[in-house]
Amino acid sequence: MIVWENFGSMEDTVFCGVFNGHGPYGHVIAKRVRDLLPLKLGSHLESYLSCEEVFKEISLNTADRMTSDSLVQISANGEYGVYNKDQDMVQMLLTSIVKAYRFMDKELKMQVDVDCFCSGTTTVTMVKQGQHLVVGNIGDSRAVLDTRNKENKLVPFQLTEDLKPDVQAEAARIKRCRGRIFALWDEPGVARLWLPNHNSPGLAMARAFGEFCLKDFGLIYVPDVSYRRLTEKDEFVVLATDWIWDVLTNEEVVEIVAKAPTRCTAGRALVEAAVRNWRWKFPTSKSMAALNGLTEPDTTSTSTPGSGTESPELNGVEESTESTHS
Repeated sequence: MIVWENFGSMEDTVFCGVFNGHGPYGHVIAKRVRDLLPLKLGSHLESYLSCEEVFKEISLNTADRMTSDSLVQISANGEYGVYNKDQDMVQMLLTSIVKAYRFMDKELKMQVDVDCFCSGTTTVTMVKQGQHLVVGNIGDSRAVLDTRNKENKLVPFQLTEDLKPDVQAEAARIKRCRGRIFALWDEPGVARLWLPNHNSPGLAMARAFGEFCLKDFGLIYVPDVSYRRLTEKDEFVVLATDWIWDVLTNEEVVEIVAKAPTRCTAGRALVEAAVRNWRWKFPTSKSMAALNGLTEPDTTSTSTPGSGTESPELNGVEESTESTHS
């Protein structure tokens, strides 16, 4: 993961990302994407800022032309036009994210010190520039915004789609490219992407960096990009991998984070709730070996499957009268 303030030499700009590696070298690939993707995206933003300064200078030195904070005159080949700064900023962010993702996948393909053929990473990234929020996503990690409805109640708004192989549009592309989609008998709810003639690698997502063995059979690196203009009702965004979303709903995640007394404790509370629910919902899962070393077992919960009581995801989360998050 990464959080980068004053990103791209821009004030009031934050870059956040979560990277979830898979395959034998997934952990290495995830770290490499974390380190390189923001740099490439930042260079795009800095290039844009240089052009914007030129536009401003042209505008200020153009006689009899009206300018404002949102509309700026520019000159090209002797012709004058008007562009909306807010719209231009959003378009720049969207385009830069797509270009940075393209660069990242090509960069991984040229790596000689790490094998990306059957390993890769999901990625969900967010750029907040003032009131502009742009999210890019490949794979099954997720971004969820906490906002308030008309009744001033906290509600989640999912900013991304989980790009799994059985999503209709993703499945159509995979099938056109001769990839296969099916679930294993012992995990019937998990659709996976397979090679045309081999029962491998069984990837549980339709987009990812790396995994070049599947790039000719429907797997792509192109991000699903979304934009939202923030309002005073929007409070915070949670970026997390499927490890969280597999056992906690959007509503549960928002409630846990909102009740945490500080920003620092919010992440820990969320992880602890996920660990408890993994132990409760999937006690025989292969992931339990990793979970057992992450936190101490929860001895306060008395909920059991089928008891009709509330699942343990909210146990142990401290109550607070107001959110301290933004």
